[in-house]
Amino acid sequence: MYDECAVEVGFDEARVIDLPSLRSLRDLESGDRAALKYLLWGDERPPVSAHEPQGPPAPFAPPDVIVQVVDATALERHLELTLELLQLGRPLVVALNKMDEARDKGLHIGSRVLSRRLGVPVIPTVAVRGHGIPDLFAAALETVRQGVSPLPLPQRPDLAESLRPLFDVLRTPQIGRAFRVPVHFLVARIAEGDRYFIDELRQHFPRQAAQVLRLRAAADRALPRPLREELHADRHHRVASLAETATRPGGVRERRNWRYWLDELFLNPRWGLVGSVAVFAAVLYVVFDLSVRIDAATSARLVEWASPWQPQSTWGVIGRAVADGLIGLVGIVVPYMIPLVLLLVVLEQVGIMARIAFAVDRGFHRLGLHGGVAVPFLLGLGCNVPALSAIGASTRGRERVVASLLVTFVPCSARSAIILALAGKYLGAAGVLTIFLIAMIVIAALAQLLRRWYPQSGPGQIQEIPPYALPRWRPLLQETWLRTRDILTVVTPLLVGGSVVLGLLNHFGADRVLNTLLMPVTQWWLGLPVVLGVPILFGVLRKELSLLMVFQALGSFEIDRYLGAAQIFTFLLFLTFYVPCISTFAVMLKTIGRRKAVFSVSLSVAVALLVSGVARFALEAIGLLLA
Repeated sequence: MYDECAVEVGFDEARVIDLPSLRSLRDLESGDRAALKYLLWGDERPPVSAHEPQGPPAPFAPPDVIVQVVDATALERHLELTLELLQLGRPLVVALNKMDEARDKGLHIGSRVLSRRLGVPVIPTVAVRGHGIPDLFAAALETVRQGVSPLPLPQRPDLAESLRPLFDVLRTPQIGRAFRVPVHFLVARIAEGDRYFIDELRQHFPRQAAQVLRLRAAADRALPRPLREELHADRHHRVASLAETATRPGGVRERRNWRYWLDELFLNPRWGLVGSVAVFAAVLYVVFDLSVRIDAATSARLVEWASPWQPQSTWGVIGRAVADGLIGLVGIVVPYMIPLVLLLVVLEQVGIMARIAFAVDRGFHRLGLHGGVAVPFLLGLGCNVPALSAIGASTRGRERVVASLLVTFVPCSARSAIILALAGKYLGAAGVLTIFLIAMIVIAALAQLLRRWYPQSGPGQIQEIPPYALPRWRPLLQETWLRTRDILTVVTPLLVGGSVVLGLLNHFGADRVLNTLLMPVTQWWLGLPVVLGVPILFGVLRKELSLLMVFQALGSFEIDRYLGAAQIFTFLLFLTFYVPCISTFAVMLKTIGRRKAVFSVSLSVAVALLVSGVARFALEAIGLLLA
């Protein structure tokens, strides 16, 4: 019956309880009555319900504030419940939802007028687009801090006079302590013939119950219509007056300019994913077109310049390794990190990324994350290093750990380039799509496992939808620097150091030893030639090195002469999930700590071995069946 979640509101954390929709507090069924009992008592059983066999009314403490979601297109119908909620004696905030639909129908609703008349905050919202949601939570938090409960709206004078004798009887301290509800609410429920409250009054206060029923019958006779009908008519009249005062028909509709149509693209429940896919396509264009061109003009030329240098001395090898490490650093930063980070920061400043985060929030919740991590996952398509930096800056606790572990399985530009180069040439489009599809399935499956390993869900985030704005150069450059500086302070030493270690291993002829040590992985489990052990190991520096060293190890650029289609597929799957690179590990050390960074490496190796090994044996079995 109850859905509960934690939500961060600024520096505060709130628990949100989602209750079933109530049309009224009258004539409630058992499920709706349970919701009313929660609003009244929470987990604190009142004395009048001590005889009931079940436990407390709800497993949660009574609410500090009630947030009623009102449909702005059907204001009168929902305001009747608002008048009843005012009798509960708890702080109340009204979310005036579907304001866009009300405007489309020519209705202009004055939320401030309605707020003054009701005596509670009224916040206009468009929930499907995230508009007004931060203001709603801020108003609820401020209402709790003030701790002031609203007063019920006054009834018609003759009706209030008819109910006065009931107030006099039910206002006694004994009844107040037994029911623990405001006397206005108790009088209204008994006056309208609520069986639950009448039965409890009879059981615990039989003498007062008999007197109350006589007074209720007298009010029935004194009024033109039965008391229940008079109460309903009075409430309906007050609601109609409120709605008429707050609503101005024929209001000016919102101009459908470019801002409106952009919101239709990114925030509309049906089209939001289309807008997200458009941005995803733009990121892919930057990664696989613009970045490739920049790479060809920068790091590729540096590699070409350094390739003739083949030192034989130990110090020469160290110098070449340092150069290779710095060239690898340039190859990560210049073509992939800077353009992609600049693009995403521009999209954030314009206001588009917040809308994408809102649109994909539901999908990311299925992974145990919030939509706010959509930006790091997009960054991961270019390079996992800035993606991890973004996760470290925007998340904390469990979500930081889970997002960091998952983002390393997002195929970065280096891994994607290898997949496109080899699978595109030897396996065709079907092979490329299959590898990327398996990557998506593995990420989704790991997300479900991580939800079990880290079951404690972090608080939800209020997705604030900022207004559209033009990017400003100084904040743009400052934010880009903040997101890329880790590559200089954290990654560079490990990248250069790792390059030196691997260069020395190669210089002293450790290739055969390493290939022999890796034989259980390469030959026995993956079914690959033994000579591919070192290229796989060197992949921890940069994945492009793996591809280059494969050509060197096999002695040919036509690897289909030495590897079959099943072996190429297995090799590519292993590289897709194997440790992204030493740069990623370096940033992960800073983001989630040494222990979880080592766990991430172990997890990636285990997943790579499992997925690629299973694929190898499955493909071999299929080959035997087809032979």
